[in-house]
Amino acid sequence: MTKQKTWFVTGASRGFGRIWTEAALKRGDKVAASARDANALNDLVAKYGKACFAISFDVTDRDAVFDAVNKAHEHFGCLDVIACSAGYGYMGAVEEVVAAEAKMNFETNVFGTLSVIQAALPLLRAQRSGHILTVSSIGGVIGFPTGGIYAGTKFAVEGMSEALAGEVAGFGIKVTIVEPGSFATGFRSSIQAAPAMAEYEPVRQAVLGSFKPEMSGDPAATADAILKLVDSKAPPLRLLLGVGPLVLIKEHYEERLSTWNEWSEVSTAAQGNRTV
Repeated sequence: MTKQKTWFVTGASRGFGRIWTEAALKRGDKVAASARDANALNDLVAKYGKACFAISFDVTDRDAVFDAVNKAHEHFGCLDVIACSAGYGYMGAVEEVVAAEAKMNFETNVFGTLSVIQAALPLLRAQRSGHILTVSSIGGVIGFPTGGIYAGTKFAVEGMSEALAGEVAGFGIKVTIVEPGSFATGFRSSIQAAPAMAEYEPVRQAVLGSFKPEMSGDPAATADAILKLVDSKAPPLRLLLGVGPLVLIKEHYEERLSTWNEWSEVSTAAQGNRTV
């Protein structure tokens, strides 16, 4: 029998955060569900009662994040799963992006995730257990034209999470980077776009044309995968969601290896004659 878990989920009002929150509650877990407006979670509180603790805060407000995590811990007595699901996409060619908007995307996707992790870690270390889930994307492994800032945030989340995993393993804390492919989560409705330049319209249209709605996965189907993940005694550092990511990543890394091998003589020569 699976032990009841207590979750802290950001971005719980929509998308993956909502789906995973409902899945956890449905099976009898407890969830501190957060959103910028907790009223969006009223139906879950009504349905699941005290098992759902709704909290309002913005992940870019660091003090509010720490306050919310500590309140959730006080409310339930422990936290087992920290799911950092809050985030959005800021799209545009690198030349198009507005610096202030790019910074805000990093504030939410990267520094918001960092604040949640830093708020939770003292509590998880004290109990010598816990599982942190950071939500990346196929865009956290492969950069794509007109998505450089969003991909940059997810690449940052990947690097930070990988380092974190090595730092906290000795405390009994697990870390998994969740890497979804294309899913019909309504993510596109939250995308913000930089002012478009005509010069980049051909590449923009090519990228948009490569995303086929019919190829998007059913986000509800990810719930079982996430529950299996948090129940695993030896969870992976990375978990791909969907059929598409593995195919694309294999092609991408084969190309990388080919390039590195092709240029290996140049790379080796750059070492110079120094011996270590």
